[in-house]
Amino acid sequence: MNGSGPVHGRRSSSPMAPPFMVSAPGKVIVFGEHAVVYGKAAMAAAISLRSYLLVTTLSKSHRTVTLVFPDVGLDHTWTIEDLPWSAFANEGKKRRYYDMVTSLDHDLVKAMQPYLADVSIHLPEQERKVHHAAASSFLYLFLSLSSPTAPACIYTLRSTLPIGAGLGSSASICVCISAALLKQIQILSGPHADQPSGEVDTQIERINRWAFVGELCIHGNPSGVDNTVSTRGKAVLFKRTDYNRPPEVTPLKDFPELPLLLVNTKQSRSTSVEVAKVAAMKQKHPTITEATLNSIDEVTNSAHDLITSEGFDVRSDQNLEHLGDLFRINHGHLVSLGVSHPKLEHIRELVDYADIGWTKLTGAGGGGCAISLLKSNADAATIKRLEEKFQEAGFEQYVVTLGGDGVGVLYPSVLYNGTDEKGGEEIDQQKFLRAEGADEIERLVGVGLHEKRVQWKFWR
Repeated sequence: MNGSGPVHGRRSSSPMAPPFMVSAPGKVIVFGEHAVVYGKAAMAAAISLRSYLLVTTLSKSHRTVTLVFPDVGLDHTWTIEDLPWSAFANEGKKRRYYDMVTSLDHDLVKAMQPYLADVSIHLPEQERKVHHAAASSFLYLFLSLSSPTAPACIYTLRSTLPIGAGLGSSASICVCISAALLKQIQILSGPHADQPSGEVDTQIERINRWAFVGELCIHGNPSGVDNTVSTRGKAVLFKRTDYNRPPEVTPLKDFPELPLLLVNTKQSRSTSVEVAKVAAMKQKHPTITEATLNSIDEVTNSAHDLITSEGFDVRSDQNLEHLGDLFRINHGHLVSLGVSHPKLEHIRELVDYADIGWTKLTGAGGGGCAISLLKSNADAATIKRLEEKFQEAGFEQYVVTLGGDGVGVLYPSVLYNGTDEKGGEEIDQQKFLRAEGADEIERLVGVGLHEKRVQWKFWR
């Protein structure tokens, strides 16, 4: 059943549970791009751009589940009882919330297809592809974790993350869906301040496992790094020496929060094309290319050693400059491998000329985004002037924090937003949908870009 009805346009008369929210961050690769393809280490960290999912339970008279993702124009409804529950409940197919799922069951994927066939059927193929990906990851997780007796709900998603920019937007969404569904079946306890660390790790890992399943629906063969960073926050060091096994992932729990300038070139790029460039270079100049990849690995390990060293203090200009030098060296190596782009170099030149930080491309290159680690004396006026120059070039600038919190829960969805509403401001679907653009979303529900809000709880 296609969702064009008015059900999500009004408050439900008697909700069975209060509205609640979950949120998860995007990520950037800080060090180690392309070298990671050849079994070297890479470092990825959370950024303060995030996805936010509002879960609204409807009264018992409704028997539907609806996805409303206004930022991409997705709005679709299914009747709960009509879904292929029997396929997912078959003996041998049934996956428990505590299972380690590392691959999709193709019979279950096939059983879902008729229920995805009419998702945004009226849209052009490219837009429909985005909608289909989001709907398939949600439906697979919903059918795996929920039941035919699930309450009718609307899942409304907003994001401050640009899509397709290599910032892990799909993983951020999958983490939100995973956490929301696990919360609804009462599997997640907390988060709360005095939660035992073992319990915290168990909760986080459950969210992460099922978010990975969502990523499998979208990407086929994801590394698992994006969803891990999005779930855990802070940063991770990861390495994949065998593509038949999951990557080795080491959480960096003491990774510092760092001020970052993130600039999106809006230049579309293909990860596979950029990876193929390096492969061709390696075939043409094997010894030199291998030396470059090894040097990138040294940069990553040097950054890891610095950040985890006993005396590391991010407020030290010496430590900051050390990290900045590593940004610059890593970028130089990536340029030599042929994966930069004139637009990325333009960003680097502008930041270098303003003398406010150290810049490198992040992700596959060939477009996408650049990140600049800001110097301690970088002033707001210079950053503002830079933003104007980036806008003139058709780029988009974000001032973000690197290494912040992972998945968080706001239960119920009430915040003290400086309004005079008794007990705080309830964030309902109408308010959530009315927020225009990233800044308004942040001001309404943000977890800490503008201010720290104690109502948001995180597994730490």
